[in-house]
Amino acid sequence: MSIRLGNSCTNCDNFQNNFCTKHETAVNVQHTCDSFDMKAVIKNEKNCLNCARYESPTCANPQKAAPGMLCSHWAPQATA
Repeated sequence: MSIRLGNSCTNCDNFQNNFCTKHETAVNVQHTCDSFDMKAVIKNEKNCLNCARYESPTCANPQKAAPGMLCSHWAPQATA
């Protein structure tokens, strides 16, 4: 099995507004494909809203966690 977290659709030149212009289908941060074309700059949008621990018992800062915030315990929401 190949795990490719960095090659998500959000980092592809074919990604526009949660839509793949190459395959003409809706996509999100959990998707990738073999036609992936890396953008020159990777999006760095890590924050509480896309953390796997947000609003869960494993959140390190449940009293402070909020949209736009980021702590050193951030974890990706990807599933393999």
